[in-house]
Amino acid sequence: MRAAWYEKNGPAAEVLRVGEMPVPEPGPGEVRVRVVASGLNPTDVKSRAGSRPMGFPRVVPHQDGAGVIDAVGPGVPAARVGERVWMFIVQFQRPWGTAAEFTVVPAKLAVTLPRATGFAEGACLGIPAVTAHRCLFADGPVAGQTVLVTGGAGAVGHYAVQLAKWGGARVIATVSSPAKAARAAAAGADHTVNYRTGDPAAEILALTGGAGVDRIVDVDFGGNLATSLKVVKVNGTIAAYASMGDAEPKLPFYALMTRNVTVRPVLIYTMPERAKDDAAADVVRLVEAGRLQHQIGARFPLARIVEAHEAQESGQVIGNIVVDVAPE
Repeated sequence: MRAAWYEKNGPAAEVLRVGEMPVPEPGPGEVRVRVVASGLNPTDVKSRAGSRPMGFPRVVPHQDGAGVIDAVGPGVPAARVGERVWMFIVQFQRPWGTAAEFTVVPAKLAVTLPRATGFAEGACLGIPAVTAHRCLFADGPVAGQTVLVTGGAGAVGHYAVQLAKWGGARVIATVSSPAKAARAAAAGADHTVNYRTGDPAAEILALTGGAGVDRIVDVDFGGNLATSLKVVKVNGTIAAYASMGDAEPKLPFYALMTRNVTVRPVLIYTMPERAKDDAAADVVRLVEAGRLQHQIGARFPLARIVEAHEAQESGQVIGNIVVDVAPE
């Protein structure tokens, strides 16, 4: 089978290879998936660059993807053969990701993909949608609340806007350009605020009549902390899935304490299993109902995986990057 892999950490052009590998066999509790589309996320390029130890002599990258189950291992119902699926975090602590014509994954991480959704769109779900779900609903329902989604046009933010609206919230999204504002609004944001112009905290407070927001789904905890403190309500929650602006921010303990603010760092890999299951179930429910828009920013064939990784690292692509592995 054709596959991409790396055998050491480093720049994409230096370490990524595409070639032939043996087709893997599913073990107990696993399914083998014929991959059609592989979803590329920031975590994939960071891992390849060396953010964490490889753990294996050879790694087939990418955590997310979509395809068709073509074989099952012991303990998995044979009826799953032929099932269309989307996959998430399948390469965590494993050597097999989705950048290959076939991959083996734990059966529960291969989730039914509704017929009306294409494989490329299915490959976008994984980490972005499940992370967004956890950020929004880990602390209970959002119905009737005001939710601030920072980076509302990004991969996670785009799904967070939609999930928050589905949950019955009023949504304010921060963006960095008119084009991104249009994307966030199309996803359902009630208001958008350009954080590069004016005073975003003042604008958010004005939009809420001075009350502030109940929840924040945050793309940059450290970078946004000063603004978040100004706009989060008493007993509010800041759920953050990254902190690139300041990886080790000084925590203003008493400012947070006086408002009884919950600070919730979110990492999909170590989420409770029940939270993963709940998120996957809700995502499927929304996909089946046609309630989720998918934002594919760029597509590359498997042979050009180096370019895909470089595009992800450039930060210039709005939305998800998909690597096409095989024809649908």
